[in-house]
Amino acid sequence: MKDARTIEEFSPAYYFPGLQDFNHAPLFSGLNEVWEAVARLRGYVSGALSGEIASTSKTVRDLAGARLIPLPGENEKVRDGILSTEGYILCEEDVYLERIGIAIGEGTIVEPGVVIKSPAIIGRNTELRQGAYLRGSVIIGDASVVGHATEIKNSVFMDHAEAGHFAYVGDSILGQRVNLGAGTKLANLEFRSAREKESRTIRPITITIDGRHYNTGLRKLGAILGDNVETGCNSVTSPASLIGHGSWVYANTTVKKGVYAQNVVIRNDNGRMDVVARRES
Repeated sequence: MKDARTIEEFSPAYYFPGLQDFNHAPLFSGLNEVWEAVARLRGYVSGALSGEIASTSKTVRDLAGARLIPLPGENEKVRDGILSTEGYILCEEDVYLERIGIAIGEGTIVEPGVVIKSPAIIGRNTELRQGAYLRGSVIIGDASVVGHATEIKNSVFMDHAEAGHFAYVGDSILGQRVNLGAGTKLANLEFRSAREKESRTIRPITITIDGRHYNTGLRKLGAILGDNVETGCNSVTSPASLIGHGSWVYANTTVKKGVYAQNVVIRNDNGRMDVVARRES
């Protein structure tokens, strides 16, 4: 039987073969189990903000130096030093909002109605669309999309990852070029007993392989989606769903907790979840 410390399907490299190209690859340095990155995320983001990002970005107190691009038919307005919400903000250089602990990369667009809680690192040439809600401890990579009414909490989007519409991403990691179909939900909290609710305690999530249980040590764990994973509209992943790179989740499918291979299709077959090899096209 495989040892808990040597299981290939737990390693970051299994899910993210392009990890070396990600600016924040050090988040995964030395990890045997990919979910450990979720546990260390907040500390990593805070450290990066006070370290290299602070030394290489323009440190500002607010976005008054950014450019406001008027929406069609609107005029650019500044009232009492505050940019109007009648247009979107374009960062023309890397900026670090030191006072509140948020970094935003050059070329990134922030549309009206976006909420970002610290600590947060937003990459370059990324889109944060109207109604996006970033609840803190997040890394959004370069050329990514956080779409309308999408909520993200304690999670990572690697470069070119997109959640364009109505998604929930909690305590999860999205690899490069992951795309979430509209309405995708990455659930992060298992059902709790009445005793747990009364005591306000949550048992750690376990993952099972070959009949052996592995304690993640995390009370909340969403999904690990490898590079190039795609999900269809209104799909849902159960807490602790680890999906290998190149795999697809079809629309209206609920993915059961567990570890899934690379290059598979996970689909709903008359109310049952089915997993088959994916044919390359």
